[in-house]
Amino acid sequence: MLTDAKCRNATCPPEKQRVRVTDSGGLYLEVSPAGSKRWFQKLYVSGKEKRMALGSYPAVTLTAARKARDAAKLKKADGFDPVQARKLDRLKQAMSEGETFEHVAREWYGKKSALWSAHHKTRELRNLEKDLFPWIGRRRIAEIEPVELLQTLRRVEARGSLDVAHRVLTTARGVFAYAVATGKSTPSRRGSRASPKRA
Repeated sequence: MLTDAKCRNATCPPEKQRVRVTDSGGLYLEVSPAGSKRWFQKLYVSGKEKRMALGSYPAVTLTAARKARDAAKLKKADGFDPVQARKLDRLKQAMSEGETFEHVAREWYGKKSALWSAHHKTRELRNLEKDLFPWIGRRRIAEIEPVELLQTLRRVEARGSLDVAHRVLTTARGVFAYAVATGKSTPSRRGSRASPKRA
């Protein structure tokens, strides 16, 4: 078992490429001759050995590395490949950074509008630019709450435009569905956001 002192004092001789200092449960600290230290978790998935990077020491402490090891074991016990799950999480995070509602909506419009009539194109763009972008356009789509969309629809209803409000909601649902399909949001969050309860 490792201790903080062992982690701090671990070294690698110049003649070796690396030294692995093991903890428990497949967790080990890999030390290079230059002094860099990185955490790895050894796993067996479908009979194949894999390793998952958990960060560098001391930025990732021994305690944090053990927590990450335990989390990976739980994923594996639930039938998931922890290595692939981690890659997917990182990909989703990278894709979601800066993904505002307007950015996603314009991407959605650009891909879908080629199949629409001229009238439908104009109406959908008006729904976005007049009734959605001014209120939630700058919000990250993964963070938009149902109440925000509800308030946006009520602004349209306040003009006496109930039919327009329904069309705006349909447009918003299309954008949220596209966000789910492209990994910019999650199905569970999309379900609550695309269908707010309207009083």
